[in-house]
Amino acid sequence: MTIMPGAEPISVDGSEVGVVLCHGYPSTPQSMRGWAEHLAGAGYSVRVPLLPGMGTQWKDLNATGWQDWYGAIDLAYQQLSARCSTVFAAGLSMGGLLATKLAQDKPDLAGLVVVNPIYAHTNPALKVLPLLQHVLPSLGGIAGDIKKPGVVELAYDRNPLRAMYSQTKLWKIVVEDLPQLRLPVLLFTSRTDHVIPPISWQTFLKRVGSDDVTQIFLEDSYHVATLDNDAELIFTESARFIQRLTPQRP
Repeated sequence: MTIMPGAEPISVDGSEVGVVLCHGYPSTPQSMRGWAEHLAGAGYSVRVPLLPGMGTQWKDLNATGWQDWYGAIDLAYQQLSARCSTVFAAGLSMGGLLATKLAQDKPDLAGLVVVNPIYAHTNPALKVLPLLQHVLPSLGGIAGDIKKPGVVELAYDRNPLRAMYSQTKLWKIVVEDLPQLRLPVLLFTSRTDHVIPPISWQTFLKRVGSDDVTQIFLEDSYHVATLDNDAELIFTESARFIQRLTPQRP
């Protein structure tokens, strides 16, 4: 399979502090490149895997499910854990969901950063998705919700429904286990998001078990905030969050 130019995974070796960054659905590491470069510039080791089924053609995504995507994030975590003493997880949209699952499964993670994560949705079409995914391969795309003029997200222009249905199964799994999530969390939420409604982050805040949760509202960005007007705020505050939770060395 041919990978779209610009969709390649990102890997940077730096200090003994590592960060797994996870892109969203149905996107690519391109949406995380600026964030990855900022963290790498701060000296951290960074991994941004290309999730299976993404970055090629949309039909490939229907042959995958959340277990495949999570497997890629878990592998990136293992790679960083082998060389880093401290590891963080971070993600955008569905990448935030996967990063949350990783934080639930790996209590040795130092912290979690999520940007407009998906845990719940109010779209009535979701009620028929279990049936619809068997008869309709895809619907119109959901990518590219960016306020900043001239910026394009490298992602599919279709929403593959079998993959989408698999994603909704992971919502339920992660939300069920949120009370057991005790890691420090930095949550970024856009005031205006045309993809994910407020019930998603509200569900997270209502159920998460951590007593160290900081929410920062993004006033000038839509859903793909890592490519939008508030990107620098995300980059700066996440680096500050990581620094706060990183053991100081002599």
